Amino acid sequence: LEMWEIQIEEGKYEVLRDKLQEEEKQLQKHYQEQRERRIGEERRTALQAEGQRRSRLRKEEKAQKEYEERKKKILEDAKKNHEKAACFLRQSTARIHDKIAKEEEKTQEHMERRIQAVLSLKTSIASNREKLQTLQVLNKAKALEAKKEEMKMREAILAEGGNVVKEVFLHKRQLKHDKEEQAFRELQKSRKIEIVSRILKEKASVDKQRESQSRIRAAKARAEKLVTVVKSFFNCILQTCALSQESWLSPAPGALAAEGTAPEEGSPEDTPQDVLWESGDDEEEKEKTLLEPEFPGLWGKEYDLHKIPKEEVDPTQLAIRALKKEMSEKKMEEFQTGTLAKQIVPGGEHKGCAFHSKPSCIHFKDFDVGQTYKKKIILTNASYSVNYCRLVGISECLKDFISVHFDPPGKMSSGMSCEFVVTFKPMINESLEGEVLFVAQTGPFSVPLKCTVKSCVLALDKELIDFGSHVVGETISRTISLTNSGALGTRFK
Repeated sequence: LEMWEIQIEEGKYEVLRDKLQEEEKQLQKHYQEQRERRIGEERRTALQAEGQRRSRLRKEEKAQKEYEERKKKILEDAKKNHEKAACFLRQSTARIHDKIAKEEEKTQEHMERRIQAVLSLKTSIASNREKLQTLQVLNKAKALEAKKEEMKMREAILAEGGNVVKEVFLHKRQLKHDKEEQAFRELQKSRKIEIVSRILKEKASVDKQRESQSRIRAAKARAEKLVTVVKSFFNCILQTCALSQESWLSPAPGALAAEGTAPEEGSPEDTPQDVLWESGDDEEEKEKTLLEPEFPGLWGKEYDLHKIPKEEVDPTQLAIRALKKEMSEKKMEEFQTGTLAKQIVPGGEHKGCAFHSKPSCIHFKDFDVGQTYKKKIILTNASYSVNYCRLVGISECLKDFISVHFDPPGKMSSGMSCEFVVTFKPMINESLEGEVLFVAQTGPFSVPLKCTVKSCVLALDKELIDFGSHVVGETISRTISLTNSGALGTRFK
């Protein structure tokens, strides 16, 4: 039994041993496969690394070749650029040398010219000196001769027993008068020459104007001829269009009657006379209507651009326009004649001045004689409606010193304003007073004007000097300031 059990157990262990051996064989096979796979992968990686190394070497060789080629090209370009720069440098240096040579020639010529000018100036100065010396000698000789003649004349007058001083004075006066007369004649000659030259210039300008006017007239005549030709051409086109429309669209009634009754008798001679006359009248009417264009153009003499067709104008609008025109004409007549109307509105009637000035008084203060002063004044319409304003004048005492520049603004709505400029040019050192006179639709008004000279205006800062309470023997002092607020200085004691 024991042997049987041992054999059974050995049989069990044999099965396990066989399985173990098979597993060991499989494991060895697996290890072998892994080893072969790793060897294959290592070979592949080695081949890839070799290929990469070779490709890297190829790229490096290629880059080296490109670098060498680029270097050669850069060297060649540098040589070419150097040659070009050398050529340009040679050309520029040659140009600069030429320029310097030309400038030297010019400076030399200029110096020669200056030397010649200085020499000519020296010669002219020497000749002028000689001329002046000769003139001085001649003047001295003339003066001596004049003195001799004067002495002779004095001796002759003394011998005759006349007044020497009076005769000499008259002789000198006569000589002076002769000189002035000669100078006046020369001036008259020069003026006559100027007048003649001006007359000739004016004549030439008038001739030019006449020529230009004649050219303009000829151009106008040509334009008028062209307009007439265009008109005639346009009329002919319209006539042909009208005739073609009649022939194609509206056949004659005689032809229709002939077609309806007897087709064999188609001649116009067989139609009655009254039918032919009617067709002729219709043609004339169509020609009249078709000859006129649909829209009136600028060539029409009777057409006015400012006129409105009667069909478009409403009679009520015409009546309103006529009323407005009459009202404006009446207002202008009243304004010109001086018959002024009151301004009445639902709020009440306007009273007082229609225009307010800013400033309210035109004051030229502390002026100097001979200077010019200007002031700009603003007039504002203070009335309730549209108003006019016109300058009448200024006071009589101001007319020699004051001038007013005022452009009438026309219709001014309520609240609107206009400007005028007052110019003051004093000739005397005196104060002046007056007013600038205007007339409006509601009545006349004026703006006061004052001109005051420089004056000294003295004033004390205290009206009463109060020393207050004090003790006998005590000294009290108070300061008082005197101020001159005027433009004129003064002295005081």
